[in-house]
Amino acid sequence: MKDIDRFEIRLSGAGGQGIVLASIILAEAAGIFAGYNVSQTQSYGPEARGGRCKAEVVISSRPIDYPKAVQLDMMLAMNQASCDAYCFDFKPNGLLLVDSGLVDQVPTSRVVALPFTGIAREVAGRDMVANIVALGALGHFCPLLAPENLEAALVARVPPPTKEINSKALRAGISAAAMFDLGTLPRSVMPEEEEEI
Repeated sequence: MKDIDRFEIRLSGAGGQGIVLASIILAEAAGIFAGYNVSQTQSYGPEARGGRCKAEVVISSRPIDYPKAVQLDMMLAMNQASCDAYCFDFKPNGLLLVDSGLVDQVPTSRVVALPFTGIAREVAGRDMVANIVALGALGHFCPLLAPENLEAALVARVPPPTKEINSKALRAGISAAAMFDLGTLPRSVMPEEEEEI
């Protein structure tokens, strides 16, 4: 376990895309399987499906004094409306992950755009596991999580008949993310300036 004060992640999308489930799996991977202190919160509109939805996960090796994200290390946006509404409060060099098939305009140059929904269609023949594909990519870029912890949390949370397809989707997201080189992204803060912040 790494010593970390706060590592903050926001997941966002439309109601029905499985954002809350993905955030719970992420929190359980960090808390139960990796041993960190974790806080998971969620917020969504009154619509059953289609309205904006967000969930936040705060990970720390110390006690968490405030449960909501204040300065994001990472954010996932599964559609344009959620990207527009919730993409703010990044730490210097924070990372935005978006579904390239559903998000056209991004407010930062530090973005990883991957076709989560397209990958889900290839892997499962339907969009339903796009959240798990995205979770795999998010987990790949999160320096605190090992893939085996993420998969263990996933398998413990999803219904038994869906474990195989969800595991396949998670691994597909990890593989897609592994092909992206974060070194190609511009930095908003140079390494020598990070020590001053």
